[in-house]
Amino acid sequence: MTESAAAERDPEAVSRFVESFAAQLVEAGVPRMPARVFAALLASDTGTLTSAELGERLRISPAAVSGAVRYLAQVHLVSREREPGSRRERYRVHSDQWYEALTNREAIIKRWEDAMREGVVSLGADTPAGRRLAETLAFFEFIEADVANIMERWRLHREQLFPKNGSEHRDPAGSAD
Repeated sequence: MTESAAAERDPEAVSRFVESFAAQLVEAGVPRMPARVFAALLASDTGTLTSAELGERLRISPAAVSGAVRYLAQVHLVSREREPGSRRERYRVHSDQWYEALTNREAIIKRWEDAMREGVVSLGADTPAGRRLAETLAFFEFIEADVANIMERWRLHREQLFPKNGSEHRDPAGSAD
């Protein structure tokens, strides 16, 4: 998008998108403030904003921004960057944020698998609780295998849609812009 096209963008429409998408994230279990900050970052052309910019856009306090960014960084949806020659930080959402978040979830699933295995041994595989944990473990193992396959398929699909050279961008329908 060109700068003139960005200037023509309706700020109210952008705000409605941010709040609407944030509401969807909240519905899925993301805390409200991190959801709003994440949506605001996604809606910014650069994908980076300072605490002050986020506070101004969302009409929230610096403390609210800080807490939201801390949460988002922990779940690998944003990163913090220092502005060169400044103590000010910028917060960035990357184009591969969903991939990173799912990859992080994959590590969590592995830890849950380990806990379930220990639980099955501790509770006894023949007890009702042990069988329930064994079924949960089998589910996690099943999901883990599919996630690895899906992530590899996504990498290949993404390379086709969004070539690395940056000079060409394709929309999901396949036409170049």
